Amino acid sequence: MVRTSGSILALLLFFFIPSSAQKVRISEVADGWAQNSVNTVIFRKNALVTVQDVQFIAFYDAHGKVIAGKRNLQENRWELQDTGFTGNARDAHCSISIMADGRGYLHLSWGHHGQPLRYARSKAPFSLEFSPEIPMTGRNENHVTYPEFFKMPNGGLLFMYRDGSSGKGNLVINTYDLSTQRWEQLHSNLIDGEGKRNAYWQSFTDSRGVIHISWVWRETPDVATNHDMCYARSADGGKTWEKSTGEKYTLPINAATAEYIYPVPQRSELINQTSMFADKQGRPFIATYWRDRDSDVPQYRLIYNLNGTWKSQNLGFRKTPFSLSGVGTKRIPVSRPQVIGAWKNGALLIFRDEERGNKVSLAINKNLRRNKWKIKDLLPDNVGSWEPTFDTELWKDRQILSIFIQKTDQADLEGRTDMPAQRVKVADVRFKLKDKN
Repeated sequence: MVRTSGSILALLLFFFIPSSAQKVRISEVADGWAQNSVNTVIFRKNALVTVQDVQFIAFYDAHGKVIAGKRNLQENRWELQDTGFTGNARDAHCSISIMADGRGYLHLSWGHHGQPLRYARSKAPFSLEFSPEIPMTGRNENHVTYPEFFKMPNGGLLFMYRDGSSGKGNLVINTYDLSTQRWEQLHSNLIDGEGKRNAYWQSFTDSRGVIHISWVWRETPDVATNHDMCYARSADGGKTWEKSTGEKYTLPINAATAEYIYPVPQRSELINQTSMFADKQGRPFIATYWRDRDSDVPQYRLIYNLNGTWKSQNLGFRKTPFSLSGVGTKRIPVSRPQVIGAWKNGALLIFRDEERGNKVSLAINKNLRRNKWKIKDLLPDNVGSWEPTFDTELWKDRQILSIFIQKTDQADLEGRTDMPAQRVKVADVRFKLKDKN
C-alpha cells in the first residue's frame, strides 16, 4: 500500500547558532512507534539516506510495521509504503537500518537481537517495493544483532553486524558488489572476543573510501564492564586493516593486539555504540561519554586524531550524576552523541540531555586547539528518549545535516511504556563551513 503523507506541516525556522547554522527546515512524515526507543537508537545506519535528489526514510509505525518512504529533497511531501514486513518493535535493539547503493536500490535490514538475518532490497532503483526476505551470504547469519550499512565511494556497500551475544560476540563484515549485485563475506570475525568479551563498535567510511572503526570492549553483558577505546582502519575496502600508525594488523584483532587510543577503566559509566566520523582529510573523530574517577558526573568527550596524535576533550558542561550498570537497553538521562568533523579543525556534536529539557541540542567547537564549546538547542520540543541519527550521504555530498527526529520513551530492561504513537519528523540544517579558525 502506497500512501502520501497528507497534511504536511513544513516549517522554515531561522535562528542564530554562533555563525554556524542559520536555517532549519522541518518536514513531518507520519506517526511512528514510540513505546520505546527502537526508532531513535543511535546505531541505526541509517534512518535516512540520500542518493541523487531522493531521500529515503524507514521506521516502525504504531503497529510495528516497517514503513519505507521517500521524497524529493526540494519537497516536504513524503511518499510512504507499508513494506509488508514487521519486526519486534518491543525490543529497542531491533532497529531498522537502510542504505541506497550507487544505482539507487534501497537495502533494508530490521528486527535483530540475536535472531536470523532479516534483509531485503528494493525491486527497482528508487522503488519502495521490496523483494521477499533473502540471505546475504548464507554464512554466520543465525545470531545477528546491530546490522549497519555503509556506502563506499564506488557505490558498493558494506554491512556490519555482531555474530553472537553481549559479552561474547564477533564483528562480521560483508561487502556488496554493485556490478554483480552480490554479497561476499570479507570477515566472519574481524574483531575477536575470544569467547570472553565483545567489541561494541562505531564506524564511518570517508570520502576517500577509507573505513574507520573504533570500539570499546565489554567483558560481560553488564554495561558497567565497558572499557577503553580502540581503533582500526582499512584503505582497501575492508580486506586488510591497520592501526593509526600504519602498522598492519594480524587478523582477527583481539584484546592483546588492538590499538588502544584512550584508556578508560571499567565502571566509568563509559557508554558503548556511540558514533564516529572522518573528515575529507581522513582524520577520525569519536564521540562518547564517561566520568573521571574523581567525579560522579559523566561528561561528553571527543577523541580525535590531528597531525597523527590522539587527543581527547572533555566538554565539561554537564552537572547531573548518573550511573550505568546492568543488562539490556537502559533508560539514560542523556543520549549517545553523534559527531561530525566540520570546519578546518572543528567539530559538532548532536545530543539530548535531561538537563536541557530533553531537546535536540548541538555542541559546536570550530577550533579544537581550544576547548571552547558553544551549546545551542536546535528545536524547543522535548524528544523524550530520542538519540540522534543523520543522513551521512547527504552530509558528505552537500554538507546538509538531515536529522531523524521523533519523541520516544524508553524503559529499562527492554521495557516499554504507554506512550502513544508520535510524529516522525526530519530536520534539515544548513551550516556555514568556510569560517576561518
